[in-house]
Amino acid sequence: MLTIYSTDIIIDIQDVDRGINMHCPFCNNEETRVLDSRQIEGGMAVRRRRACDACLRRFTTYEKYEDIQLVVVKKDGSREQFSRQKLMSGLQKACEKRPIPTETLEQAVSEIERYFRDENEREVASEKIGEAVMDRLFELDEVAYIRFASVYRQFKDIQKFMEELNQLIKKKNN
Repeated sequence: MLTIYSTDIIIDIQDVDRGINMHCPFCNNEETRVLDSRQIEGGMAVRRRRACDACLRRFTTYEKYEDIQLVVVKKDGSREQFSRQKLMSGLQKACEKRPIPTETLEQAVSEIERYFRDENEREVASEKIGEAVMDRLFELDEVAYIRFASVYRQFKDIQKFMEELNQLIKKKNN
């Protein structure tokens, strides 16, 4: 099923086939038009800019497939819903002040999420997600990789940090 998310409105795409239009979230007018459509999240979603013919205000809607909900199993056994925002936040922290465009990070998040969704498992261990992030950061930026590793692997001393750094150097030379 495909669902369209707006500021205040959720409408099933099936309703479009029945002649139901997207209402303006500001004045509730039924006559709105699409100004621009763009694929996001690696083609798995569509962002549309719309305009209301009555009040002339603009708003954004998103169309996205409803996938199975991924559940992350934490190290302590607790479970929480997979969060793209949390994954993006971790990548942004690791890449802070590094020359990596936001679009590249968004693409990495989409690729990591798609990988786990393609596995068709409802539950994913947080360790697997962390390792996938490490693999992706290794390709993107060595400094970001080390930053993430230092938090993810919880280095207790400089020796553990140096071991990870030496592994990075070995991987890079191979």
